[in-house]
Amino acid sequence: MTSTASIRPRAAVILAAGQGTRMKSPTPKVLHRIAGRTLMDHAIDAAEALGCARIIVVVGTHSPAVGVHARKRLGEAAVVIQDPPMGTGHAVLAAREALADFDGDVVVTFADCPLLTAPVIAPLFDLRASGADVAVLGFEAHDPGAYGRLILAPGHVLLRIVEAKDADESTRQVKHCNSGVLAADRALLFDILGQVGNDNANKEYHLTDVVGIAHGRELSTRATFAAEASVQGVNSQAELASAEAVWQKRRRNALMVEGVTMPAPDTVHLAWDTRIAAGVTVEQFVVFGPGVDIASAAVIKAFSHLEGATVGEGALIGPYARLRPGAEIGADAHIGNFVEVKKVKVGAGAKANHLSYLGDGSIGEKANIGAGTIFCNYDGFEKFETHVGKGAFIGSNSALVAPVRIGDGAMTGSGSVITKDVEDGALALSRAPQQDKPGWAAKFRALKQAQKDKKKDKKA
Repeated sequence: MTSTASIRPRAAVILAAGQGTRMKSPTPKVLHRIAGRTLMDHAIDAAEALGCARIIVVVGTHSPAVGVHARKRLGEAAVVIQDPPMGTGHAVLAAREALADFDGDVVVTFADCPLLTAPVIAPLFDLRASGADVAVLGFEAHDPGAYGRLILAPGHVLLRIVEAKDADESTRQVKHCNSGVLAADRALLFDILGQVGNDNANKEYHLTDVVGIAHGRELSTRATFAAEASVQGVNSQAELASAEAVWQKRRRNALMVEGVTMPAPDTVHLAWDTRIAAGVTVEQFVVFGPGVDIASAAVIKAFSHLEGATVGEGALIGPYARLRPGAEIGADAHIGNFVEVKKVKVGAGAKANHLSYLGDGSIGEKANIGAGTIFCNYDGFEKFETHVGKGAFIGSNSALVAPVRIGDGAMTGSGSVITKDVEDGALALSRAPQQDKPGWAAKFRALKQAQKDKKKDKKA
């Protein structure tokens, strides 16, 4: 094992200049999402997790949005342009100037491979530390198809990589395939790339030719292998869905190993940053958007949707609940069926069990929100806050018109429209007095029935 002190500085070149035409989408391929995060961000995450001190993203001129996205995350200096596109080797060469002052190892990865994580890539640096001049990540393909083939000698010594279009029939039978991911010393990599030609079927400069040139120089060229699913690329909507399924299954399994209960895991959809503590139960058909954190012993019941929310220990959410960004649900609180919470801090033990919209504000500890309650938080121009005190009781079908405060221990009568603050311990009623008119209903029905009978007689 390599000691921390001997680890060479690392940089990553992420190739993101592909056209992505098979996606048939106005969204650039690498800005499509897996688990709510762009493919490009997954690639950058992997590079950062590897400890790369420098990350360069190579983009094309055809998708300005890709460059904008990369610059927003990494800064202006991290983005270089390949123009015109002339193959993967040419794309890596576009990063030469950006890394001219870097002394260390460079790994080349791809922005359309969202399942390519740091642990999958790390063995390349192990090969470098053990003496390999060029290290390549391969995999054994179930159907090699259009993948480049790795031509190996014993001991995973890599002789050359042959692109599928340039392969003869014998080479096409090889199942050891190239993922495209490669690591080498920065100076050596760019030196060899300067010798790569385009005498091939596509008339492009292939990164794969680096291996043959290095081997011809009697340099050490080695391969390490990963599972096929780990290096899966995305080139179509079907492949995007396939990668999503792989990512989701991996993450669900990891959570269950950590102690999360999922009776029907295949129906649970997670985001890239979903955090669920051991002891949580997640029932069927729950969707997590980005930014959700669930504390231990909470229960997320079926058909709930959570995004940008925190759920406290022992809280009960759903079924059919919706937590939107800014929802903070306290310990042992209940958010029930068809309740929507947005940007509201719900205190410990508070309950909103049925059919309510709670937007902008706070609910105190052990307060009870009756069915049909609405926080009227928007006047068409601005948002205002509603604050419900500790132990308050909001009657069913109440409309709380913000800005308004319901005091600690206060109550509102069912059907009330509350427009003014309610002091602690008070009862607020705001509805028309009930009026009973004896016999009115019977007379009304008789009149309507007579009118109906008269119409039938005319038709007859």
